Amino acid sequence: MVSKLPDQFVSVRKRFKRFAGALDDLGIVARESGPLSEKTSHLVQLAASAAIRSEGSVHSHTRRALAAGAKPEEIYHTILLLTSTIGFPTVSAALSWADDIIRKKRSKK
Repeated sequence: MVSKLPDQFVSVRKRFKRFAGALDDLGIVARESGPLSEKTSHLVQLAASAAIRSEGSVHSHTRRALAAGAKPEEIYHTILLLTSTIGFPTVSAALSWADDIIRKKRSKK
């Protein structure tokens, strides 16, 4: 997965391996600490990523949600639900970022 991250994130992970490992462990422990499924957890994280306008995180959580069994329609619905909270322009941007990953996955089929 590291190769799919932006160059700066790859650089930080390589330079600070112990720190990167701790971040990975934190994500795993957080997901395992409650009743939400892996798919739902990634959809929640996708929504948060969209809200903070993090293109890389939207890409990552779209990829992870799909791998956990989410359908593209669930990805889109997750983002559309944010419209009244984060506004249409931000939702539109997040949809385009999710499309980057969904289109790439469809083209590999």
